[in-house]
Amino acid sequence: MNQDNNINQYINTSIDTKSHTGTKLKRCSDIDEHNHVFDELHEECGVFGMYDFDGGNVASTIYYGLFALQHRGQESCGIAVSDTHGPKGKVTTHKGMGLVNEVFTPDILEPMKGDIGVGHVRYSTAGSSTRENAQPLVLNYVKGTLAMAHNGNLINAKELRKELEYTGAIFQTTIDSEVIAYHIARERLNSKTAEEAVRRACQKLKGAYALVVESPRKLIAARDPFGFKPLCIGKRDNAYIVTSETCALDTIGAEFVRDIEPGEVITITPEKGIESDMTMALAPEKQARCVFEYIYFARPDSHIDGVSVYSSRIKAGRFLAMDSPVEADIVTGVPESGNAAALGYSLESGIPYGTAFVKNGYVGRTFIKPKQSSRESSVQIKLNVLKEAVKGKRVVMIDDSIVRGTTSDRIVRMLREAGATEVHVRISSPPFLWPCYFGTDIPAREQLIAYNRTIEDIRQIIGADSLGYLGIDRLHEMVEGLPICMGCFTGKYPMEPPKDDIRGEYFDKEIDLERKMLNR
Repeated sequence: MNQDNNINQYINTSIDTKSHTGTKLKRCSDIDEHNHVFDELHEECGVFGMYDFDGGNVASTIYYGLFALQHRGQESCGIAVSDTHGPKGKVTTHKGMGLVNEVFTPDILEPMKGDIGVGHVRYSTAGSSTRENAQPLVLNYVKGTLAMAHNGNLINAKELRKELEYTGAIFQTTIDSEVIAYHIARERLNSKTAEEAVRRACQKLKGAYALVVESPRKLIAARDPFGFKPLCIGKRDNAYIVTSETCALDTIGAEFVRDIEPGEVITITPEKGIESDMTMALAPEKQARCVFEYIYFARPDSHIDGVSVYSSRIKAGRFLAMDSPVEADIVTGVPESGNAAALGYSLESGIPYGTAFVKNGYVGRTFIKPKQSSRESSVQIKLNVLKEAVKGKRVVMIDDSIVRGTTSDRIVRMLREAGATEVHVRISSPPFLWPCYFGTDIPAREQLIAYNRTIEDIRQIIGADSLGYLGIDRLHEMVEGLPICMGCFTGKYPMEPPKDDIRGEYFDKEIDLERKMLNR
């Protein structure tokens, strides 16, 4: 039987050890007792832009905005600001490796004067993890200076880069964001306005992007026609903000104005406020928002395109309880993204909800650290089990996904060691069967635990008493019917995927290592 069909027939069901037999597979702990890869997905970046029409300094506000977006990237961050009333083209920039509060101190922020600016937090899905690849990118060219922050992943970056190199361009980074910045600068030479240059450059791009661009007198933002990555507008007093998530607006006391539409380019100026260009927009049914923003990436207190992330996760939990019921004494979520789905499961099933895990708040999203050794060293200190909550009980454990299975295996063992009599795992997404090319770190099928395995195989590997996934037909219901991308589950992408690995040499060793681990 074809493996994909074999997986799909189980998506709406749970697998129980008492009713299925087969060859006992190696558990992840048997594969390697000491080398655990934290089994989570991770977003590439978060962006934040601000223009204060009253001339106030924006650097400190951008700092707090990036703090609210820290979950979207923990490798590097940066802020670029300029004074629209000062010398044209003068941009003050600071960026570095680490968390927002590690890179920025009061002494660094205080001299960053300017009423317009952009900020960025990064996780590398394309390009290596170095300071040179930190954003925002600042580009000086004949028409002035632009600073740009980008969230997403281009599938034609290689071709666009070669095109520029053949005309003499010299790149300072390995990221596709620099390709975008160069094309904007090039288009600006033949465009009447900066926003026209951004639109013309974006028309050459294939893939996912949410851009915020600071030009000398304008704040410009663009969202790809499919709407893969979120982007919204806020307002505080006489200042406008563009950011990845609404939670960042709440943090700085700004009001939500609206989402930037897929395919929209907006321009913010004191003279005209918000101007919109919908030239690139697709028909609504062709849009394809990343469903994992709702399942995992976004903060639960955010709203994306009118849909509450928290409510989506509650619905996912309810659907799991309907489709994969089980008798148990407690429902618990793997923090943080599993908590809301666990509450939904509890509300629907009537099984009490409880806290079974204590999370070390100083570790952060461990998997967002890209180096294998960094992930391994952090796994064991991230979570601990509350023995009093699970001892002698049948536990339903809700998590957002299983990518490789190593973390699920470890957490199941932790629950059993704490005294749980049964551990039933429920996942608030369908099985991952395909890579993502649009900004989520799933580069190869061979890395996925569901690749060439049945649900029963996976259950054995993670050591659970039963395993149930969210049905793929439930995803549209979960996000209130919004058009979404489900390529990582179905292999059907909204645009033709690249034939080559677009992620660069940096990930080759990572991919080889993961393949060896899964094939041992």
